[in-house]
Order: sequence, then structure tokens, then C-alpha cells
Amino acid sequence: MFVGKITELGEGVENLQLGQRVAGYGNLRNTHTVKAEELLIMPESMSWKEAVCYDPLQFALGGIRDGHVRVGDRVLISGLGAIGLMAAQAAKLAGASMVAVSDPIEKRRKAALDNGADLAFDPRKEDFGLILRDLTDGIGVDVVIETSGNYKAVEQGIRALAYGGNFAMVGWLGECRIPINLGYEGHFNQCHFYFSRACSEPNNDYPRWSFDRICRTAWDMLCKGSFRCDNLVDPVVEFEECHKSYERYIINHPEESVKMGVCFQK
Repeated sequence: MFVGKITELGEGVENLQLGQRVAGYGNLRNTHTVKAEELLIMPESMSWKEAVCYDPLQFALGGIRDGHVRVGDRVLISGLGAIGLMAAQAAKLAGASMVAVSDPIEKRRKAALDNGADLAFDPRKEDFGLILRDLTDGIGVDVVIETSGNYKAVEQGIRALAYGGNFAMVGWLGECRIPINLGYEGHFNQCHFYFSRACSEPNNDYPRWSFDRICRTAWDMLCKGSFRCDNLVDPVVEFEECHKSYERYIINHPEESVKMGVCFQK
């Protein structure tokens, strides 16, 4: 996603002004020429970091809705990329009484805790499925939102899930190359498993909900400042260094990043 100011207006364009801050979808480049109806108008109070969290929030909201998070629920968010971090905040806004998160990257766990999560686990070191059962008197969590697409995370999520709980699979699973046990606990826990994809139509709550309504809701919430995003877009690098930064933060040292942003001007 990009954020910038309007520098030129085409003939016949209405309801937009030169200098206005807008956001939209596009490649990494200095300028964009787009259709007026494809732009998102940013209020003065909105930061650019809030605006670029629009896309991950769409899929976070889809997962929250597909997981049927309700007031008082205990929720586990597995995987803390941008979608998972937004989902953790959305779960709190939906009224969750406890939000636990899991991710192997400490920087992302800290961001989740700073933004309101109650507990954070390192899946490489902790059997968080068992821990969450112990913390809930053997019951488990009501909802799991899985955003990492990791099979072991799915296994641990089912382990943590209460009988009859909801599991929303937001992350895309690739080919399974590791041993995974879904049978014993899966059959005994009797979870409801949903493959969640916010942009699939018809929406699970069609005709009341659609992808367009999810998008409008996500943008409205961001415009109102409902989410903290300043520590989600981190690091922020300059355009001239973005190729080197991508190699460092995304490929070689993902533990140093959450969601990398690129700026063209300080």
C-alpha cells in the first residue's frame, strides 16, 4: 500500500483536492496514477502507518468474524505478522476477556503486549496449548485465530481450544512436510474449523456482510484511531536502501522486523 499527497488532478475529477493525503494500492514507486474512486481519503488525524495497516486489518476482521469472537471469550492469536497483530487488537475491541498470542519473534510478541494482549508465548520453547488449558481450569480458549500458516501452530491451536470452540484458519497452509497430530485432540475437542478468507464471496454472513463491507468497516475503524499501528510498521527504511533492507530484515533477520515500511522523503 502507498500513502501520499495528490499532486495532479485529471479532467473531470471531483471531490478531491491538490495536496490532499490519500492512500491506495500500488507498487513501490515515487508516483502513482490511479482512478479517483480507488483512492482512500485520509482524515487529518490519521497517520500513514494506520493507513497502510488497512489491508491486514481486512483479513484480521474476517478471521475475527469467522471465529465468532464474542464478549467474554478467551482468544488465542497464533502468528504475529501484521494480520495477527491487528487481529489481537480486534479481539480486544470485540470484547475478549483474555487475548493470548504466540510467535517465535520476540519483537512481535512485545508489540502485541504493548498493544493490549494479555499473554505472549514463544512456540519454540513453550507448550502454550497445555499452558492455556492450565490457566483456564482445563477448559481451554474459546477461539483460535491462526495467521501463520504453520502446521505446528495449527496443532497447538487445537490443543489449546476448548470443547466446541472455533478455529479460524486465516494463514494459508502450504504443503505439509512435518509430522502433525490432528486426530486425538481434534476428535476429543470437537472444534469448529473455518478456513477464513475475507475477500471470498459470498461472505459467510451473506447477504448482510460482504468483502466491501469488511473493507469499509476496516477503513472507518482506522480513521477513528481504533488501532495502534505505530509499532507495527517497523522498521521504516529509505527507498534508496530498500533492496538491502529487504534482504536484511525480511530474508536474513526477520527477528528485527514486524512490517517493513519504505519512505521516499523524511
